[in-house]
Amino acid sequence: MRVLFTVSTWPTQYAAMVPLGWALQAAGHEVRVLCAPSQAAAVGRAGLVPVPVLGGMEEVLRLRLQYHAEAAAGIWPYPWLPPHPLTGERLDRLDAFDTRRFEREVAPELDASTARSFDAAVDYARDWRPDLVLYDPGSLEGLLAADVLGVPAALCLWGPASPHDPDHMRIVPTDRSGSFARYGLGPFDLTMIERVVDPNPPSLKVPIGSARLPVRYVPYNGAGSAPAWTARPPEGRRVCVTWSTALSTVSGPDSYLLPRIVAALDGLDCEVVLTATARDVAALGPVPSSVRVAENLPLAALLPGSAAVVHHGGSGSTLTSLWAGVPQFIATFASEQQVTGERVAATGAALHVPGHLADEAAIRAGVERLIEDGAHRAAAGRLREEVAEAPTPAALTTALEALATGA
Repeated sequence: MRVLFTVSTWPTQYAAMVPLGWALQAAGHEVRVLCAPSQAAAVGRAGLVPVPVLGGMEEVLRLRLQYHAEAAAGIWPYPWLPPHPLTGERLDRLDAFDTRRFEREVAPELDASTARSFDAAVDYARDWRPDLVLYDPGSLEGLLAADVLGVPAALCLWGPASPHDPDHMRIVPTDRSGSFARYGLGPFDLTMIERVVDPNPPSLKVPIGSARLPVRYVPYNGAGSAPAWTARPPEGRRVCVTWSTALSTVSGPDSYLLPRIVAALDGLDCEVVLTATARDVAALGPVPSSVRVAENLPLAALLPGSAAVVHHGGSGSTLTSLWAGVPQFIATFASEQQVTGERVAATGAALHVPGHLADEAAIRAGVERLIEDGAHRAAAGRLREEVAEAPTPAALTTALEALATGA
């Protein structure tokens, strides 16, 4: 059968879909990935076939606009203002971004670009004739194309955040372009999402208002390499630190917590391994001799055998940590990450601290608690078992075949 993926402009958001693409291809099915031109190389490096025809609003801009709206509504939880939605620069006052001017001068072209993206997805689907469509929450083009063609579709979650969380935490964009109505489907609403592929363990209690298709989370952390030393168990206790590839870009410079984390862990009786982008590592400056820095090291190669991990609540970091059964210290700087941190912490497998409260003392005390308190390790172990009990991507492929054929 032919399976069409559509993905957003942020590679970590669709990373959880990649192993499912591998499983479908290994079963002999054709897979094509509709994406923005900016994502063609990342999709290709993942071993899937990109079709770079999508456009519309970049995910970074959508999130910055969401954060600015939170601040305007008085629900932005941090003591600093979110960055300027268009420039990413630090705001000294909220009205330095002219919302009315944006809606008047910028939004219409963005909406037109989004409409063209929806049209491109529908046109490609009409030509290629997929039997099934899978789409990430940031790419509703897949849902529209499937509904126009009358083929089954499923939204693929990227982590513990859900379309059914409160609106200010929303991970599914609104259809500002009116494309669903333009194709005779009526205005978009969440009831149009009939199925959700869910890689989250049941204990996280992620709300889903549609048919749930559980799948085992299989880590794909990008196309980095694993040094030979990662094959050896750590000699003592290892604490991993991983940071976002784009957090400062989206949430502003106040979210760059790496220097504080390194300082907090200095002198701890453990090996500290930090993996981050080259840019974030360069900004870090000199690090203590007790800290090993590894740029772009896939987290799945680093976490097994570790005593704890520190990260910002990104979906890939969170789910890979659950997969490895490692207790997590999560310091968050955005709504989606906040709900992720809260859900994992509620299971006992993590400690969650809002980013502005994550000072050196809180970080060090939290990591020491994760290392020493066996309850957190036990909770992380239980979630690891839940991850392993879910159907593999290969098993889900069989279910998707039945869905596509109506069997």
